Amino acid sequence: MWWRGAVIYQIYPRSFLDTNGDGVGDLAGIIEKLDYVASLGVDAIWISPFFKSPMADFGYDIADYRDVDPLFGTLDDFDRLLAKAHSLGIRVMIDQVLSHTSIEHAWFKESRESRDNPKADWYVWADAKPDGTPPNNWMSLFGGVAWQWEPRRGQYFLHNFLASQPDLNFHHPAVREATLDNVRFWLDRGVDGLRLDAINFCFHDAQLRDNPAKPPELRTGRGFSPDNPYAFQYHHYNNTQPENLVFLEELRALLDRYPGATTLGEISSEDSLATMAEYVNDRHLHMGYSFELLTDDRSAAYIRTTVENLEAKMGDGWPCWAISNHDVQRAVTRWGGGTLDEGLAKQLVALVCSLRGSVCLYQGEELGLPEADVPFEALQDPYGIAFWPTFKGRDGCRTPMPWNGDAQSGFSPVRPWLPVAADHAARSVAVQDAQPDSVLNAVRHLLRWRKTHSALVGGDIAFLSADEPVLAFTRRANDEALLVVFNLSATPARWTVPASIGTFNAIDDHGLLAGRVENGELHLPAHAVYYARID
Repeated sequence: MWWRGAVIYQIYPRSFLDTNGDGVGDLAGIIEKLDYVASLGVDAIWISPFFKSPMADFGYDIADYRDVDPLFGTLDDFDRLLAKAHSLGIRVMIDQVLSHTSIEHAWFKESRESRDNPKADWYVWADAKPDGTPPNNWMSLFGGVAWQWEPRRGQYFLHNFLASQPDLNFHHPAVREATLDNVRFWLDRGVDGLRLDAINFCFHDAQLRDNPAKPPELRTGRGFSPDNPYAFQYHHYNNTQPENLVFLEELRALLDRYPGATTLGEISSEDSLATMAEYVNDRHLHMGYSFELLTDDRSAAYIRTTVENLEAKMGDGWPCWAISNHDVQRAVTRWGGGTLDEGLAKQLVALVCSLRGSVCLYQGEELGLPEADVPFEALQDPYGIAFWPTFKGRDGCRTPMPWNGDAQSGFSPVRPWLPVAADHAARSVAVQDAQPDSVLNAVRHLLRWRKTHSALVGGDIAFLSADEPVLAFTRRANDEALLVVFNLSATPARWTVPASIGTFNAIDDHGLLAGRVENGELHLPAHAVYYARID
C-alpha cells in the first residue's frame, strides 16, 4: 500500500508552468518540471482539474469528464505526463469532481430542456413554493441561495457551489453508474489514485428539508466568514447523507479491481472529523482529509486536540494531513502573523510530515511562499470578487510558481492569468537551489530522511503533556520509537522530558534547527524541531 505515509505534491496546473505562451500553465509544463518534482523526494502528485470546462471555477466545473481542456493540452499530453511520472517513480493522482458538473455539460443541457427527457432526473430539480421562492432554505457555499431558476423547465436546480455548477442527483442509479464509468476511464488509462473533491456532497436529503439555523456565535468555518450566509445554517440536509456511504462502497469496489489504486476524499461537514472516521476504512475511502489544519489556529493545544479526536474516532482508518492547498491562505502567512520566517516555513513542513498519516504538500510550500497580495482589479476568483473586501478569495495562494528571477518568474513569456507576486522572486526555485540552507533544500533533505524512519511513515502516534508553545508526541513502529518535539513559537522554549520516555538520543541528521538537552530539560530555539530515538 504505497499510499500509507506517502507525501503527495499538489500541482495546480494553471499556475505551475506555461509552455505555449498563453499565460496559463499546462500539462506540458508539468511534464517539463517533473524532474524537479522528483528531486523533492515526494511519492506522488495530485493534479487539480484539467478537464474540459468553461472555467467558471477554474476546472472544478467540468463539461467533459473524459477529455482534457485545450487550455491545458490533449489526452496525448496526459498520457506522456503519466508515462514520465511513472518512469521517475512518481504516482499520479487526479482530481475527480463527482458531486456536480458545469452547466455546459451535455448531461445538464439535456436535463434542463424538459421534465420528461432521458436525463430529466439526473440533476436535483424542484418546484418553486406557491409564492415562487426556492423550495427550501439551503445556501450556496459561495454566497446566496443554493437554487437557480431554469425557465425551460419552470423549476429550480440545486447548486451547492456556483450557480454554474448544478448538483447531480445521486439518488438516480443511472447517475451513479455513469459516474463510476467516468472514473473507470481514468483508471484504465493508468492513474494511480483519485482526489475526490467535496465527496460528501454527492447526496442531498430527498425530502428537501430546511437546514436549521446556527447561532451567531457559532458562525465560523473554513473559507467563509460570519458575513457569508452559508455560515448561518447547520448543513444537515444539503450534504453528508447516509446514502453516500453506499455509493462509496460501490466506488471502492471499482478501485479494488485496480491493484494499488487509491482514493483521497476531501471532507467538509458539520463535524468533519466524525465524517472522516465514518468514510475512511476498508469498505469506503482509503484516505480522507478535512480542513481542520487549514485554519488560523496553530496552537499546540489545537493541533493535539484535532489529531487526538480523529485518532479516537478513526481507529484503523488512514488520515491525510495538509496545512496548505489551493483554497486557503498560504500557511506561512496564515500561521506566521505576517512575519516571513524561513525557520517557520521549514518547521511547518516537518510538522505535517511528522503526524500519523499521509501528507499533501501544495506547490510552493517547499519554497516557503507567503500569500500573494492580489489587487481587486486583478482578481479572478468569483468567490473573492463576491465577498471583497472582507474575504479576498483564493487567488492569493494560486499565483504563478516562481521558477527564476525573470519578469514573470520563469512561469510564462507573457503576462500570466494572475500576477506574479513581487516578493516571490527572492524565493524562486533558482535562488533556493543555490542556497544549501534554503527552505527548498531543507524540505528535500527532510522528505528523503523521513523515508528512512518507519515510525514517521507508518507508526502510531501518542501525545505527551506539554504547555504552549510546545507540541510533543511519540511515533512508534515495530522496529523504531521516536520522540518528536516542536517549539511552535518565534521565541525559545523549554520542555521537561517525561521520565516515562526513558533513555533517548537526539537524531541530528534531519537538517532542521533542533535543540539540546540539559538535566532532562529540552532547550528549544525558535521554530525548533527535535527528533530523538527512544531506546
